[in-house]
Amino acid sequence: MTVELESEYRPTDDEPFMNDRQRDYFRGKLLAWKEEILKESKETLANLQEESQNHPDLADRASSETDRSIELRARDRQRKLISKIDAALERISDGSYGYCEETGEPIALRRLEARPIATLSIEAQEAHERREKVYRDD
Repeated sequence: MTVELESEYRPTDDEPFMNDRQRDYFRGKLLAWKEEILKESKETLANLQEESQNHPDLADRASSETDRSIELRARDRQRKLISKIDAALERISDGSYGYCEETGEPIALRRLEARPIATLSIEAQEAHERREKVYRDD
């Protein structure tokens, strides 16, 4: 079921959590984000194909290779982000979106607005980061 959203709609705490409007809002936000990433990836691929020429100057070649490496790392991060977006879309479909994976409590709408792929509430995320810091090998 899809609910028609006004373009200025923003989820609020005054309405039931993860109602149809909110789920549709976040689904649209995630799909738009994914579409933008895929568009940028296609542009990058086109640029890399154009840029694949051999530079006679060694400094130009090194600079070009560095730029290519940075761009490919950024694309790899975005590829991982797309998988997180897909997982969030799956959670919307199965009804678990918006709820903390550790506590089962609702994730604050402001957090979801800022980070729509969030799987942990602020409190659970902070606890996770503290544990990570304690057990990290320095």
